[in-house]
Amino acid sequence: MNVEEEVERLKEEIERLGKIQPDGSYKVTFGVLFNDDRCANIFEALVGTLRAAKKRKIVTYDGELLLQGVHDNVEITLKPTSQPATATAATSAMKN
Repeated sequence: MNVEEEVERLKEEIERLGKIQPDGSYKVTFGVLFNDDRCANIFEALVGTLRAAKKRKIVTYDGELLLQGVHDNVEITLKPTSQPATATAATSAMKN
């Protein structure tokens, strides 16, 4: 699996385990992600995948390196995805 695929899988797992916020983002703690059996089976290096997603501005969290135990309560936020142009156009058409 390449980095882009892992980041996409990470997004899916954060949506599955996290709580949706009013702005459309999802929040989950590092401990929840790290201790989830499904995530453990998917990600060889969860911390590396998180860093790659942060570099691409897909997720945000405090700090650079997250360590199991020490940083279990650090919140990871999956930024909201923007609507595709077709969905936006369809919404605008429905309002008119």
